[in-house]
Amino acid sequence: MARIKLQAPEQFDFSTTLEVRISDINYGNHLSNDAYLSLMHEARMRFFASLGWSEKNLAGASVIMGDVAIVYKKECFYGDTLRVDLAVTELGGRSFDLFYRLSKQDGTLACEAKTGMVCFDYQAGKTVAVPADFKNTFPHLLI
Repeated sequence: MARIKLQAPEQFDFSTTLEVRISDINYGNHLSNDAYLSLMHEARMRFFASLGWSEKNLAGASVIMGDVAIVYKKECFYGDTLRVDLAVTELGGRSFDLFYRLSKQDGTLACEAKTGMVCFDYQAGKTVAVPADFKNTFPHLLI
């Protein structure tokens, strides 16, 4: 079976730590697959906040998730502290990608993931351009 392969960026733009909560644990007694997505959401919110923005106001636009890919590497358990490194990896006209690397306390890679974030106007119900102020925050990605 073909596996999803993600290419990690050379540099990360943000890092935070998150605790695995008991509500994140599934019947297999490890971190559930949907909890990974929730942890990524929390890291993304912290990243945007560190820049002075939010998902509802990212330099003037809102964002909506267009796609997600997660590659699981190691089990995580209740009480684990995970380091989440996050990077903007692609900048398009109306969207951008975020890459996530989640590592355990000992540095073991727990998962890698990518979300495609689309700039969106919820009032009009349509996509909009990635704001210039957001793009200019990541000059290494501008062509």
